[in-house]
Amino acid sequence: MLTLIVFGLLLSGCLAWFADNKVLLGIKLQAKWLSLLAVLVLSCCFLLLVYCSEKNFQQLQLFARVPWIRSFNIDYALALDQLSITLIILTFFLAVICILVSWQEIQKKTGFYYFNLLATFAGILGVFCAVDMFLFFFFWEVMLLPMTAIIAVWGHEKRYFAAVKFFIFTQVSSLLMLVAIIAMAYIHQQQTGDLSFYYQDWLMLDIKLDVAQYLMLGFFIAFAVKLPSVPVHSWLPDAHTQAPTAGSVLLAGVLLKTGAYGLIRFVIFLFPQASENFAPIAVTLAVISIIYGAKMAFAQNDFKRLVAYSSISHMGFVMLAIFSFNEIAYQGAIVTMVAHGLSSAALFALAGIIYQRVHSRNLTDMGGFWQSAPRMGGFGLAFAAAAFGLPGLANFVGEFLSLVGAFQVFPIMVIFAALGLIGSAIYAMVLFQNTFQGVPSKLVEDLSLREICICSSLLVSLIILGLYPNILLRYSFGALL
Repeated sequence: MLTLIVFGLLLSGCLAWFADNKVLLGIKLQAKWLSLLAVLVLSCCFLLLVYCSEKNFQQLQLFARVPWIRSFNIDYALALDQLSITLIILTFFLAVICILVSWQEIQKKTGFYYFNLLATFAGILGVFCAVDMFLFFFFWEVMLLPMTAIIAVWGHEKRYFAAVKFFIFTQVSSLLMLVAIIAMAYIHQQQTGDLSFYYQDWLMLDIKLDVAQYLMLGFFIAFAVKLPSVPVHSWLPDAHTQAPTAGSVLLAGVLLKTGAYGLIRFVIFLFPQASENFAPIAVTLAVISIIYGAKMAFAQNDFKRLVAYSSISHMGFVMLAIFSFNEIAYQGAIVTMVAHGLSSAALFALAGIIYQRVHSRNLTDMGGFWQSAPRMGGFGLAFAAAAFGLPGLANFVGEFLSLVGAFQVFPIMVIFAALGLIGSAIYAMVLFQNTFQGVPSKLVEDLSLREICICSSLLVSLIILGLYPNILLRYSFGALL
């Protein structure tokens, strides 16, 4: 069932591509409807799989392990625990949002577009499920190609530059991870006599600290690029700015979370001592990312570029929490990952909605939209409040727990990191005021029913997780201990 869900997305993408605009039984098939139906059906299948399973997901539970490439002892192995289940549910939810925001925006090569979109989500689901490290790397690469195509084909004016930059950054860092994966398999052969790429076999290895530090860096760099963290962050603002709306939602909402997931699952668990020794450097990079991202966000005039830099700042809190080796901070990291996925997706969706009306991302071309579009303004205010961590919304819980937990380990660093909260309030209010307040630059149409559904679902999710964070905390507790 888990295999069918993962590859069902890829097959659904192929179906949407080849069946787009074909007539069946007198009905004209459309890729967007086929994609939406596929995602809804597969998400329901996944929820039923988890709900009906009698497995205890506080630990990794194996769902499939069969030989794949026998000569190298590479297996097709999928497993789930509470961490991966949480992120897969977020992925399915944002997949629906991506399809809805693309409903009218994508007018050319629609079949091929939805194929790439669903193929990217298939790769992401594989990343969250794979426990054979070669299979994990395979799915990691599956994410890369269709996402590059989405930026390059359906992006804005500098899309080719942004797509190539995204590809190079991700590919080079992925090759470092591949070297580390092969080295780990070789070490397993030295210690046991057999090659193995199986994650839980690697947990049993006894690796010398000086070797573990280099191997850990191979994984860390790949995941830090995806997170992204300063100084390997520069691909993100360009990719976000030039990508279509769904591409930005996908990048910020889910793709960045694969980097955080990799840090937790592989860096911390496979190399605990090396990670602890590296923690001061990682935390320093996290604090720099928080402050730098907030400062650069404040300096932007481009709506999407501002939100992109804010993502660098918010994901800095995740790295800070992960490398604090503190239970409260770990829980804060999980909540922040989900909350940022929702709030950044909301802001990018709003950016796309505005762009369709005024055909500009420049804040100087906006202003006074509240008068002609009050519903849009209300959602804009709520999403800006979520971005700067208003109590009652999910971001506040995640960042508060991250700082409280990290303060017990790195008090001085956390004091500086807290400046990022002040910076986020400044750039979020600047974004809102320049867009919705002041003298109206032009009259814009208010939200349609489809757009209200998109914004409402994201806002309701942020409120529910902000008021009832135990929905996430009770699951993240077991997964991170």
